[in-house]
Formats: sequence, structure tokens, C-alpha cells
Amino acid sequence: MRLCFLVEEQYRRDGMPVEVIRQLTSWGHRVDVVRPGSSLLRVSEDVWAGTHDAWVLKTVSGGPGLTLLEAAAALGMTTVNDARSIRGVRDKALAAAVGRSRGLPLPQTWAAARPEPLAEIPDSEYPLVVKPADGSSGRAVHLVPTPARLAELLPVLAGEGMLIAQPYVPNSGMDLKVYAVGGELYATERRSPLHPDHAIRERAVPLPAEVAAVVARTGAVYGLDLYGVDVLLGPDGPVIVDVNDFPSFRRVPDATARVARAVLELARGGSRSAEAAERSFAPPAELPPPAPTSAEWHEGAVEAPAMPRPRTSQVPAAARERI
Repeated sequence: MRLCFLVEEQYRRDGMPVEVIRQLTSWGHRVDVVRPGSSLLRVSEDVWAGTHDAWVLKTVSGGPGLTLLEAAAALGMTTVNDARSIRGVRDKALAAAVGRSRGLPLPQTWAAARPEPLAEIPDSEYPLVVKPADGSSGRAVHLVPTPARLAELLPVLAGEGMLIAQPYVPNSGMDLKVYAVGGELYATERRSPLHPDHAIRERAVPLPAEVAAVVARTGAVYGLDLYGVDVLLGPDGPVIVDVNDFPSFRRVPDATARVARAVLELARGGSRSAEAAERSFAPPAELPPPAPTSAEWHEGAVEAPAMPRPRTSQVPAAARERI
């Protein structure tokens, strides 16, 4: 098979996905690696060429790679994960709205484009957890005990773009990170970013059945195949605090081979969760049609011709590399 991995500079030497790429190559598959942050791509030709069996994304939230993946998906290419699902979970405000509407145990969530409106959250909801809506890897996550502390943090939060705030879930200072790969779930215990002083060693742990059910349901709701879920064991049961597409899969036994096999399976057969992504993130069918443009539409109007796909172009050598 021929695969295209979109990999940001941040992950250039990261075991996930570098070791996966090497594993796939050793099995005889061709893997092109594109660095979205530093490559010049002729998007209209390079994506339309259709020379890859699947496109795989491993980039930071907010990076340019997702746009390229969405372009490939829009033209009917297979993507890992479904591009709509990746966009949906990387926007934490959207993920919270979708997840809560479908019964997932997520906290009440407020969103604001600037930090000042967060002051309108009732005092009774404190302490709060405030973080960027497009954050990842625990970046800029703040435990805010009081409205006075929120006021002190306003200058710090001002440059973070869209923010979300959620009531703090009392917990032991330990997060459960659950990874889903190839239809199997693996749990890791690690220190919460909100409790950096807790002496908790990251380790693989047994997965409680209640948490497993929540994580499996999460993948179904968001339409994800390869993913990770951060779970807190709160007073009222498991609470989802974050969902990640293509995470690190740390502590997963034989993670490189498992992820590589999962990528191949998805490349051959497409996402098992694509229908869920369609239900969760596609516009509802009952939306009214858009208003007509200045050009008069009438019965029997001729449709625009389908745009032909180039027959010979492919991702140029200047934009790709091999591992």
C-alpha cells in the first residue's frame, strides 16, 4: 500500500508516528511523509492526484495538517481518523456540545472568545478548570479556585484564543488515559496536569468495566478509530475531560505494531466509525436550503460540470520525504 503521513515538526522524532512509519516500510509498504508546516504543496493537484491509499494525520491542534487531510477527505480519499471526527474533537467546545448532547459524561462547559466573559460564570461553579479550546498535551490548563484568581489570570489567558471553562471534578490527582487501537482498549494511570506535585508514576493499569464502556461509547459518538480519552474517576463516576485523535499510545503493549496494523486495516476498509462522524458533525438534513444567489435559479437549471482530476500529478519530491 502507499500511505501519506502528515507530520508536524514537533513530532519529527517522536516514536509515534516515526516508529509506525518505519514498521510499515519494513513490511513493504511505501510511506510518504509531508511536513505541513514547512512544505510547499500544490493543493489542487497534489491532493487530487489520488496516488495514496490513505492519508494519516499526526499534527498539533491548530496546525495546517488538518486542512490538507480535510482536502483529501473532501475528494473521497480515505483518512485516518475520519477528518470530520478529528476536527470535532480538536475543538473542545464543539466536542463538549456534541458529547453532552449524546449522553457522554462530560462536565458542563462554557466557551468564550476572550477571557473577560468568563467572569459571568456563577461563583457557585468554582473551582473551575480553564484551558484553550484547541489545546493539547496539557498546555495552558489552569485550576481556578475563585473569581479573584480568574481576574489575576486574565493577562495570561488573553493570548490563548477561544477558551473553555468547566467545573473542577474532585479527584485523587490521578488521570486515567485510555487508548483505543484496533478495537482494543488499554489504560494508563498518570499524574493530572492540575496536580503536578502528586507523586504518581505513570504505569499501565487494569481498565474498569465502567470506564471501558464510556471510552467505547466515546469512539462511537465522535466517529474515531484510533484515539485516547482522559478520564477522571469523580464522586459520581467516570468523567471525560479530554479526547485525542492519534495520541502517543504510551504503555500500550507492542504499540508500534498494533498501530501500524490498525492503520493498514483502516486504509483497506475505511473508518468503521464514518457513519458516526456523519451523524455527529455533518449538518442536519432538515436545514432549509441556502438562499439563491444573484444568479436566478430555475427549474431545469444546468449543474456545474464535475471538475476533472489530474491523471499524472502526485505529491512532489520537494514536499515529501521517506523514512
